[in-house]
Parts: sequence; C-alpha cells; structure tokens
Amino acid sequence: MTEKVKKEPEASEKQTKNQDIKKQDTPKSKPKEKVNLEDKDHAPVEDWEQYLDIDIRTGLSPESQKISENIFLTRGLNDIPEPEKVNCRQYNYSSCKLPSYDWISKLDISLDYIEFPIAEVRFKNSHKDFFLLPPDGVFKVGDIVAVEANPGHDIGIISMLGLQVKRQMEHKHVKASDVVKKLYRTARYADIEEWIATVGLENETMLKSRYTAWDLNLKMKVNDVEYQGDGTKAIFYYSAEERVDFRELIKILAEQFHIRIEMRQIGVRQEAARLGGLGSCGRELCCSSWLTNFQSVSTSTARTQQLSLNPQKLAGMCGKLKCCLNFEQDTYIQELKEFPQPNVQLKTKKGRGVYNKIDIFKKIVWYSYSNDASTIFALPLDKVKNIIKMNNEGKIPETLEEFALVNQKKVEEGNNISMDELKHIADS
Repeated sequence: MTEKVKKEPEASEKQTKNQDIKKQDTPKSKPKEKVNLEDKDHAPVEDWEQYLDIDIRTGLSPESQKISENIFLTRGLNDIPEPEKVNCRQYNYSSCKLPSYDWISKLDISLDYIEFPIAEVRFKNSHKDFFLLPPDGVFKVGDIVAVEANPGHDIGIISMLGLQVKRQMEHKHVKASDVVKKLYRTARYADIEEWIATVGLENETMLKSRYTAWDLNLKMKVNDVEYQGDGTKAIFYYSAEERVDFRELIKILAEQFHIRIEMRQIGVRQEAARLGGLGSCGRELCCSSWLTNFQSVSTSTARTQQLSLNPQKLAGMCGKLKCCLNFEQDTYIQELKEFPQPNVQLKTKKGRGVYNKIDIFKKIVWYSYSNDASTIFALPLDKVKNIIKMNNEGKIPETLEEFALVNQKKVEEGNNISMDELKHIADS
C-alpha cells in the first residue's frame, strides 16, 4: 500500500511538469501566429474595394492646367484676348501651327521697300488666308481684324505683313491678282466679345456633331469645328474612307445650332496636322510645324532604304507611312548606284555568294552561300567590287570568309508581317 501511495504523487508530479513545459512552449508558438496573420493580409480573399476610392493620378501643374484650358491656343494666343485691346499681346508666332518668323523686320531697310498691300491673316490651326489691306489705316502683326467672309465677316489675327507676304505668296504660288477678299478694319470691342463666345462653343459643337453622325450610322469622323467670327457659320472638318451622304446630318446640325453649315473633308494626314502631336523622334509633327504639301509615300520607299517592313515602326501618328521617309529617298537612290545589283552573284570555289542586304552608311554588303543561307558575311564594298572584277577576268577566290569583316547567323525579318497591313498604311 505504501508503494502505491508513493507512485501516485510521482504521476501527479509528471502531469504538473508537462503542464509547465506546455506553458513554456506557448510563448514560442507566438511567432508562428504572426506569420499566419501576415499571410492572411496577402490572402486572395482580401477586400480590394477599400482601394477603389484611392486616386493615384498626379495633379497638373498650374502652367499645364492653364495651357489645357486655353481655347485660343489653336489660334496662336497664349491666353484669352482682351476685348478692349486691338493689338493682341497674347499672340505669339511660336504658339501657332505652321508658324512664320518675321526676319525682314530685323533688317535695316527703308519702309517703302517693306510696304505691300496684302496681309496674311491667321484663323484656327493651319487655316490662313491673304487679304487686301484698306488704303487708310495702320496695321501691325498681332492685330485682331475683321475680314470679308461669305456670308458676313470673320475675325482673325494678322500674322504677316510687308515684303514677307510677297515671299510667302511666291512660295505658295499665289498671284496678287488672285487675292480679292478685303480686310475691313480692326475689330471692335463687341466683335472680340462675340468672337470669344463663339470660340468657346467649338468643342461642345464638335462632340454633339459626332454623336449625331453616330446616330445616323455615318462612317465618318468629325475632327474639328471652326466657327466664323460673327457666329453665323461653322466649318466642320471630317475624315472618311468612303463617300458619305451627309445631307441629313447638315439638316439636323443647322436646326440644332441655328448656323450655316459647311462640311469640309480632309485626309488623315491633314487631320494629324490640325490636331498636332509629337512624332516617334520626339519632335513636333512636321505636318503641324512646317510641312504643307503632302506627297504620297509607298512601301517601295521603305524597301529602298533597307528598312524592316513593320507597320508599327513605319506608320506615323496619322496611321499612314511617315512623311519623313521621303526626305532622304533621293540620297538613298543616289548612293545605291555605287552598290552592285542584287542579282549579281559572287563566284568562289566554296560556292556562289548570294546578295542579302546592304549598309549604305558603312559601305558594307552582306552575302551568304547559295548552298548554305544560315550564315551571312559582311563584305566591304571595295572588296565586293574586287571579287566581281576577278570573276569577270576568270579568277575565282577560295571563300568569302577571307574577305569578310564579320560573319553572323541570318535573322529573318518581317516574316510575320501581313501585306494587308502594309497596304493599309501606304498611300493609294
């Protein structure tokens, strides 16, 4: 009996020891609970709705906000004009599309030589025209003027005067006898106020006209709207791939806005010129800054310049081939005359060399063997001419490798390019 009694306390002592050990282990399990809590925070059942109201957009600077709200920027003004001032101090030629710098005013010449009875007046975007000056009155560049329109009158800004206008007319092949519209006078206070009010309606009118065209299922896009200065007429610029019957559209717009409607179709290049933007080179679009006459660009131009026929790289902001492809075309054609024709093969004892591509700037021609097109060899132009001369004399070199600057594995370019995509971006 005494032994049994002694054993029972030993069992109770073991239980108390085990409980003490568990109590000691519990603090060690706390870090595991922390890890589990952290895992719960990144679990897929997280409530993402709490982040929906967070605005991650960065705010515009005051200067950027001012530029975006300036509705007269399309007319070359840094701010809304002041009705009480005839000469618009907000006018800046560098803010205009197709700007013109008055370099003649910096020359020390007589005023009689500078005088010319025609002025160039600027309207919205690239819209400019020539007008006859009245016999009396003194005008300056930047003056807000009332000019002849059909019907009524329009409000514009004088962008060019004097001998520079004569040079501009010669550049645009316009004769002085062809200029018949008159410049009436400088704009009055009421004219400028009405002009400011009508310009403020242009964006809203453009959007409403787009919705109306969509409701009528017309395959056209209204790109821009230009109100006449007196508010009696508006020009709607639109682009369309096919002929559009917009008689019903004109009827609806005339009833809605109570103005005379003029529809003027423009191409996608002219659309990009009016809207403006930055090209892939990082500069302002050529058509928006200085280019006025658009020449057709074809895919043969890209082939002549040894460019990869990738529509994403060849197309500009307008979706067509870049106009700048034509700028260096004549130079490439002239330089290509020094290179051998692509059908000329180089004869070697190892095999015939077949033309692959050229590098006009480095004067290098790439060839590969006709029986092994996996490797191409870069041969200097003078070495290629020497091999052709040797072949004509009946001499055959050992290999192309002895003339090559470098050899590399041939990489096929443009295999995944669809011809339909190239036809779409090329001018028809």
